[in-house]
Amino acid sequence: MMSEPNGPRPTLEAVAARAGVSRATVSRVVNGGAGVRAAVQERVRRAVAELGYVPNSAARSLVTRRTGAVAVVIGEPESRVFSDPFFGRQLRGISRELAAADTQLLLMFVEHRADHDRIGRYLSAGHVDGALMFSLHRDDPLPAMAERAGLPTVYGGRPDRAGADRVPRPLYVDTDNRGGARQAVRHLLGRGRRRIAVITGPLDQTSAVDRLDGYREALGVAEPDARMVADGGFTASGGERAMAELLDAAPDLDAVFVCSDLMASGALRTLRARGRRVPEDVAVVGYDDLEPAAWANPPLTTVRQDVEEMGRLMARLLLRLLAARTADGAGAADAAELAPVITEARLVVRESG
Repeated sequence: MMSEPNGPRPTLEAVAARAGVSRATVSRVVNGGAGVRAAVQERVRRAVAELGYVPNSAARSLVTRRTGAVAVVIGEPESRVFSDPFFGRQLRGISRELAAADTQLLLMFVEHRADHDRIGRYLSAGHVDGALMFSLHRDDPLPAMAERAGLPTVYGGRPDRAGADRVPRPLYVDTDNRGGARQAVRHLLGRGRRRIAVITGPLDQTSAVDRLDGYREALGVAEPDARMVADGGFTASGGERAMAELLDAAPDLDAVFVCSDLMASGALRTLRARGRRVPEDVAVVGYDDLEPAAWANPPLTTVRQDVEEMGRLMARLLLRLLAARTADGAGAADAAELAPVITEARLVVRESG
């Protein structure tokens, strides 16, 4: 029979008495320990259900040395995270994978540089079992803090080249940014466009650097015309501003590869305001293929990356890493065998380019 809602909480001792076993046996069953016969485990679980016993998470963490929580650290301010559908899709994938593993998600943002120390102290204090970090910038100290603390970490996006070759190698999930950018620009070239500009993200992030490299490779140039490159900061307002800069510097441009759909929405606003028809005067290709791309006017040709799946893969990789590090993780993949994951990028052709 379940305990009364306002009555005393059932104790470990009460479960042991109901199941006819020792307190230590109940503790092993509740905390996932080994060495308890299946029939005894079933008696204990039945007693737990009948009494409505809820394990004490603090006591459980002392036994398992696990908190059951993972920090998700986004190297951007809260206002940017909640205005960009990219982050929502990635968080959805992460959340669903962690929930399926009965693991809690703790979300942390970087509003100001002072937040690095606060987040670093929290991550180093043993409050979480591991961390997922994405949208980091080149000078972000958080990866080094997590590494010094020995905190298992998986990154969204390829870490900066300065740290990518260290041992053990960092684990990350990324998309084929260079390949996706090459597809976009080659598509525009195939449509007869010859004055192709690019709106990049911040070049202190590897995704932006890789997409710019793919643009250069498709054009076959080591260094593009500086008038044809503008930084849109991965925001809609930045895309709007960058498109205006490009039109002022190179009014004869006939196409633009925009390195995110959010920036492309801003670029389309500027083109309409300047009286440029899309795609007749200026063809536009974006990157991400989130829902707003199909709603754009005109619908946006873009490079698709499965953002939600990337979030799931990040969480899955971290959970495998945590399992490999537990003393009783028999059958779990050895940490040394885990490797970064690169997902496919694929061009989706619509009306804008």
